[in-house]
Amino acid sequence: MSLAPTDHMHPPIHDVREAVARALAEDLQPLGDITAALLPIGTQAMAKFVSREAGRIAGVRCADEAFRQVDEELELSWEISEGAAVEPQQLLGTVSGRLASILTAERTALNFMCHLSGIATRVNQWVGLTEGRIQVWDTRKTTPGLRSLEKAAVRAGGGVNHRGNLSDWVMFKDNHLTVLGVTEAVKRAREVWPARTVHVECDRMEQMVEAIEIGADVVLLDNMSPAQIVECVTVANEMRAAQNAKVLLEISGGVNDDSIVAYSATGADLISSGSLTNSSENLDIGLDIDTGPAA
Repeated sequence: MSLAPTDHMHPPIHDVREAVARALAEDLQPLGDITAALLPIGTQAMAKFVSREAGRIAGVRCADEAFRQVDEELELSWEISEGAAVEPQQLLGTVSGRLASILTAERTALNFMCHLSGIATRVNQWVGLTEGRIQVWDTRKTTPGLRSLEKAAVRAGGGVNHRGNLSDWVMFKDNHLTVLGVTEAVKRAREVWPARTVHVECDRMEQMVEAIEIGADVVLLDNMSPAQIVECVTVANEMRAAQNAKVLLEISGGVNDDSIVAYSATGADLISSGSLTNSSENLDIGLDIDTGPAA
């Protein structure tokens, strides 16, 4: 099955290969899978990936890579694509070939799929709650070494990506601004990095007004209540109309499953939360093995 229509949801293949190699090394060094090595040589099997609960799928490319790195002769076939919605007991795909190889790769493949699908599922839940009023954005609060994989899972869930790392664009947070101040900070950014997005965190209306006046591209409205956000959006809209400015307004801090509906109705452009990548529960996916003749 071709996955071309959802290629943008997949993480970069070089990051997939590196992450899977690290995970397999963690499982297999120094002696390999000493349990699977005891199985009769040549025993064949076919295993089915099955979802145990409803959700969104991510990490297909990681599962593929885990089996490929263990045994290139294993054959995989997927019934779903990245970002697909699945129901309990739905068949996701199959892997067939040497039983020992399947068992060796099983946990690594499932670890990636369950973790990344959990992120995609929670993001998709938030996207549904916002009903298209605002875009759901991730943050840099990711598992070290897995950022591009987790950010791809956000895309698979229907969300959008914040900056990938500290080199992507200029972002002034409160600790930067204690030294520079909003106006000086934005001026320096424009002088040194003229083609970069300039993002300013603001915790009060006055900071937001200053950031828009000096020409920031994005303003983060930090730890404000929905009522405070509405006030900021009203003022920002007046400034955007008067200056023909395209500054984006981001909401961050205090956003959770209970508050996201209220925040999404404020008129801001983006809403972000580190919990999407650092606190999402795994989606339960199993691998059911049949030791009959390989299909």
